[in-house]
Amino acid sequence: MLIEVSFLLKDQRCTSHDTDSTVCGKFFMMKSTSIVVIFLCSIVYLRGANAHVPYIEESDFSQSEPFLLEPPLKKSRAIYGWLQSDTDIDVYTFEIKEPVRLRAFSLVPVCPDYEDFLPAFAVIGPGLTIPENPLPFRLPEGYGAAVINNLSPGVKRNTFFEPFTNKNYYRGPAFDRLIGTPGTWYVYYWDPSGQEGDYVAVFGYAERFSFSDILRALINTPKIWFDGELHIDCP
Repeated sequence: MLIEVSFLLKDQRCTSHDTDSTVCGKFFMMKSTSIVVIFLCSIVYLRGANAHVPYIEESDFSQSEPFLLEPPLKKSRAIYGWLQSDTDIDVYTFEIKEPVRLRAFSLVPVCPDYEDFLPAFAVIGPGLTIPENPLPFRLPEGYGAAVINNLSPGVKRNTFFEPFTNKNYYRGPAFDRLIGTPGTWYVYYWDPSGQEGDYVAVFGYAERFSFSDILRALINTPKIWFDGELHIDCP
């Protein structure tokens, strides 16, 4: 039902002055229904399997203004990001005081323009080894990096359908291991080929959500459902 309503909302061209007509009257009734259904789906989104708190990149996650992953690090979060230029690098950061499991992976919406969009990411922290291959950014003193590359161009990627965002996604590479050195850690996302595009940075594995997480889902889930997080047309 929700998919059917979304098509009506995108295709109809009714205004608030047209509510007397039969067609537009049905449209506004379905629009109201869609809002209720999305409201319920937002709550289900945080209660179902593989649920994540949805964030949307409103301003660039730069080295000077990174996205802060507040504790606990195990909380499931999905950040809908955007690499807006060939040199853009999105930065996420967090602090640890003791050994902790870090789970991170990336997704890319299945769109014609993103067939060769293959963002990579790197986990950067104290005590890690320095990669042999050059990086598009400078490591802090005493830091190393674990680079998680995507597949090579032309290699078929696995896809899946996410019902609560009404989208298909390419599955990307993952990092899932224990990290132990106390201090500030970072995760950098970029595209090695310099392509810009939309992606999802996913962190965590525990589905424990607060009241503010539910409010965030209520605000962001409708935006994502109607492609408000995307920067291209994705038929």
